[in-house]
Amino acid sequence: MKESYVFLAEGFEEIEALTVVDIMRRAGLPVRTVSITSSLQVKGAHGVTVTADVLFDSVLFADAEWLVLPGGLPGATNLREFAPLCGLLKQQAQSAEGRIAAICAAPAMVLGSLGLLKGEKATGYPGTESGLEGAEVVQSPVVVSGKFVLGAGPAVAMRWALTIVTQTLGEHVAQKLANDLLLYPRSEEEIDWYFG
Repeated sequence: MKESYVFLAEGFEEIEALTVVDIMRRAGLPVRTVSITSSLQVKGAHGVTVTADVLFDSVLFADAEWLVLPGGLPGATNLREFAPLCGLLKQQAQSAEGRIAAICAAPAMVLGSLGLLKGEKATGYPGTESGLEGAEVVQSPVVVSGKFVLGAGPAVAMRWALTIVTQTLGEHVAQKLANDLLLYPRSEEEIDWYFG
C-alpha cells in the first residue's frame, strides 16, 4: 500500500492534524507526519507541540497516496509559503492516481491560491470562500471532488478523515471504524450498552 503524508507547519490546527493521522492509522493506512520546518518538533495553533515522523527534506514523496493539509492559522499560511510543498502539491494534482486532502483554511489558502481547485466543488472554513478561486463553493462539512477531499473545519475532522478512508479502502471499512469509535451507534437499542 502506498504511503500518505500529513504536513505540519508552525500554527497547524491540532484537532485536524492529529485526528486524520489517528483515523488513517486505525484503518491500516501507512501515513507519516512531515515537518516543513527545520525541526521535528512543530508547535500547533493552540500551543500543542507535536514531534513529526520526518523532515520534509528527508522524504522523496514518490508515488504518494495522499498529501494531507491540516488548516489552522498561521499553519495554512506557512504551508502556502513553503515552495517545495507547493511544487509537490502541483505534481500530485497532475498525477494519475495521487490524491489530496485539505481542511479548514488550507483548501483556500493553499490549494485555491495554487489554482488547483478550478472546476472542482470545494468547501472550507467560513470566510475563506473567496480564496477557493475557480471552484464551485459548496456549504457542506465535507466535499469529495475529483482527487480532492475537503473539510470545513475542526468539528468535522473525524468525518473528513473517515471520508479519506472511504475513498481509499471503501465505505465498509470506514463504517466499521466509525462504529468502533462509537461515532455511528449501531441501533437505538444499543445506546444503553455504549453508555452503561
